[in-house]
Amino acid sequence: MTEPTVIPLTEYARTTLDREALSPEVGEALWRRYGRQVDVAFPDPTTGYRWQITPQGWVGYIPLTPDIQFMLRPKVPLHNLFRMLEYAYRLDLAMDEGLIGCQSLTEFYERLAHVLARRVLDRSRKGFYRSYVPVAETLPYIRGRLDMPQALRTPGQVHHHCHYQEHTADVEDNQILAWTLRCVARSGLCSERVLPTVRRAYRAVQGVATVQPLSAEVCLNRLYHRLNEDYQPLHALCRFFLEQTGPLHAVGDRQMLPFLVDMARLYELFVAEWLAVHLPETLKLKAQERVTIGQSHHLKFDIDLVLYDAKRDEARCVLDTKYKAPDTPSHDDIFQVVAYAEAKGCRQAVLVYPTPLARPLDETIGQIRVRSVTFGLDGELEAAGCRFLAALLPELARP
Repeated sequence: MTEPTVIPLTEYARTTLDREALSPEVGEALWRRYGRQVDVAFPDPTTGYRWQITPQGWVGYIPLTPDIQFMLRPKVPLHNLFRMLEYAYRLDLAMDEGLIGCQSLTEFYERLAHVLARRVLDRSRKGFYRSYVPVAETLPYIRGRLDMPQALRTPGQVHHHCHYQEHTADVEDNQILAWTLRCVARSGLCSERVLPTVRRAYRAVQGVATVQPLSAEVCLNRLYHRLNEDYQPLHALCRFFLEQTGPLHAVGDRQMLPFLVDMARLYELFVAEWLAVHLPETLKLKAQERVTIGQSHHLKFDIDLVLYDAKRDEARCVLDTKYKAPDTPSHDDIFQVVAYAEAKGCRQAVLVYPTPLARPLDETIGQIRVRSVTFGLDGELEAAGCRFLAALLPELARP
């Protein structure tokens, strides 16, 4: 088998290809399937009869055909991207997991898949978590509680409708692992060094849990206790894999799945998780808070971040993350964050950008002060976060 052609692309950077580099069918497939992730300009007089492809804030890997694949590289330094992913998905990875020194995002994916597979195999050796689940079934004997109304309606019936509790490992905790490992095994991103371990882990959990499509949302806000507390880091890893691959393809016969990271969403998650760890005790954070406006409640806002006074539970500031690098904030962004502040009844509104703006914003609209603040991604992230916090906190201390 011949190796596929891998075309490297860089986030927000236009790549020009000769007309012969892609067939019209392949170019149309890229445009139709991934038009949200990459901007595709077809060969015509305006492009000099060449292809022009520009990733739109997404990084990762697109296996478009067996012969043509696209590698979307980030502008952010790789070690910072990996650190952002650790924060955003609460991966809590140990330094010896082999993730330090990855040379690409796909290598990071593979090594993270190896981490998940090994941890699932460790859990299989201890025994997968089991729980009692309610079952309603018609049986030739009585088990558990007999459905008396049904029995009275059908006298003389040999089979009985029973309700009972079954102790099983086929619960959602394990179904999440099974579906995630199936997606990872089909991704095409794992080499023969890692793929056997992933398959072995998949077979282990497949033997006890139903394999069914699940979204990344099922990994959030789960209840953990003494019997399943070690599933929390497993589900954090599953959330990472499902959020990057799950929404793009339903169940089918596709042999390889894309792996795509939405950098705007990642930046939002990263800033939220970094603040949650580093905020002083006088403040608390709420992420993605929904606010409704008016008596009909038809107008709804999902505010990226809201900082509250921890004692009085009073909103002090709203923050909206913007993964872009304009010279100055757009009018729409300003109006949006001011509306958020009005909805929460606070006087501080902040737009957070990954790079310093040529013309920073610091204005007062009515009683609301709206300004731009930078949480940079180019240098050392912890130092950038401390500078971000230093710019943010003094203003919140004012009455």
